[in-house]
Amino acid sequence: MKLIECPRDAMQGLHDFIPTALKAEYINLLLQVGFDTIDFGSFVSPKAIPQLRDTAEVLAQLDLSTTKSKLLAIVANLRGVEAAVQHQQITYLGFPFSISETFQQRNTNSSIAQSLNTVEEMLNLCDKHRKTAVVYLSMGFGNPYGDEWNVEIIEKWADELINKGVKILSLADTTGVSTPEKIETILPALLKKFDQTEIGIHLHSTPFTRLEKIEAAYKTGCTRFDSALKGFGGCPMAADDLTGNMATEDLIYYLQSKGEDLGLNMDKWQEAMLLSSKVFN
Repeated sequence: MKLIECPRDAMQGLHDFIPTALKAEYINLLLQVGFDTIDFGSFVSPKAIPQLRDTAEVLAQLDLSTTKSKLLAIVANLRGVEAAVQHQQITYLGFPFSISETFQQRNTNSSIAQSLNTVEEMLNLCDKHRKTAVVYLSMGFGNPYGDEWNVEIIEKWADELINKGVKILSLADTTGVSTPEKIETILPALLKKFDQTEIGIHLHSTPFTRLEKIEAAYKTGCTRFDSALKGFGGCPMAADDLTGNMATEDLIYYLQSKGEDLGLNMDKWQEAMLLSSKVFN
């Protein structure tokens, strides 16, 4: 069972700048909890995401000496990839590959075809610098733009990316439109067809539908979950103000209720929960 805690996704849309030292203090606490991966920052244009303009400075303040957690940084273009691979502390580079042409243009200022080329170049640079790429199939459960969406389109792009050499795919629900029914239809098909690929899920949700979505993913055999403490963050384009990330505490509660041994330091988790009120105001 791999849990990916996503403070980067939680912070990125906030208007008021979180001081670098406070970001680092919070992420250092999360590093002590025992998650598989911390999605901690992004190497994107400061104009696009000003909140994360200090990712390199935050990284310099992180203590990785006593943690088993690995670091993941998001990139949106080749320039970001080239910056991220220079940091040996980073294990994973995440790239949002939208199966909606409209959203790919909005999110990365490039077409799907151009993004496929970026993924190829990212894979080459990851190999050269001993990093691993994580590609998110964003708008994986539908989109608000009227772009065509169906299970066959998801499988087509998954197949293309895996053939390029992608080893980890995460099916991303960008605007919270996933349902247990969609999860139970899409995930088993991907897990069966691409059984040599690590396939995870990055769900957005309102507080009222979190547990049913977690349960649907778990029952399909999913073992890789993205989430963020208290469900902070989410996509700014989501139609519902309550739509945010999957709340990590709900995920922990559900998985523990199923007898999963997560190996987490719950004392450090409680400390992080307390500090979050200062981070997220």
